[in-house]
Amino acid sequence: MTEPQTRTLQTPGAVLTYDVRPGSSASEPPLLLIGSPMGAAGFGTLAAHFRDRTVVTYDPRGVERSRRTDGSTETTPEEHAEDLSRLIAAVGAGPVDVFASSGGAVNALLLVARHPEQVRALVAHEPPALQLLPDREQALTATRQVQNAYLARGFGAGMAGFIRLVGHRGPVPGDLGDVPDPAAFGLPAEDDGSRDDVLLAHNLLSCTSYEHDLEALRRASTRIVVAVGAGSEGELAHRCAEALAERLGTAPVVFPGDHGGFLGGEYGQTGEPEAFAGTLQEVLAADRDAVPARG
Repeated sequence: MTEPQTRTLQTPGAVLTYDVRPGSSASEPPLLLIGSPMGAAGFGTLAAHFRDRTVVTYDPRGVERSRRTDGSTETTPEEHAEDLSRLIAAVGAGPVDVFASSGGAVNALLLVARHPEQVRALVAHEPPALQLLPDREQALTATRQVQNAYLARGFGAGMAGFIRLVGHRGPVPGDLGDVPDPAAFGLPAEDDGSRDDVLLAHNLLSCTSYEHDLEALRRASTRIVVAVGAGSEGELAHRCAEALAERLGTAPVVFPGDHGGFLGGEYGQTGEPEAFAGTLQEVLAADRDAVPARG
């Protein structure tokens, strides 16, 4: 794989930075690897396993190298989806394949609902689509508690609450109790006064509370594969993915590792990237006619 070619794209309210890694063959469509708020840096290891095709990664608006130009303090899935649509158009290679994880999967599902002609196949890995859960009200309340802790006490408190929530296994109770001590997670207890964290301030509530257009997803020409991690069973995003697959009339595909199974040391986290990439290659290569019809 050649060195990434870094480019920028101006969209309404933001300037996006993205990377293109040309592949050795043009027989397969480009592959977009996307997260949110995870940026392009999180997909370096996974991208290296797809040398035969062009791989595109990007930093979502407000993340790392991509900057907002509109001064907004919240980013919505609608904005992310339209950014992705413009990014695909800028790459200029027709329908693409997309692997999208976490908040990136929420945004990619909206992209497919609005612009199915741009995506041949979408692998949606553990989207935190809380509205699909039977315990949606408790989950949404707990998510608001995380943001409230961040607004009241700063990054350490907010992130401690976030880690506890996403790692909780099983239905979310009506009261999780007070946000845990940040020190228990190696996080700073002091408040530096900032309130511009891209996860806790800009994306958390808009992403998790988004109500997906399931009918549009069922009608879409895009092949949608819902993915879950073998090591994240019972966790919030895993449960959301299972609920999504059920609503779409499919079975989730189990990938190696947990919610970050594709990571190879990025952001200090290591999953099972080689095995994860192998499963992704198999899923993308599968005959779409072998996938059960949604409905």
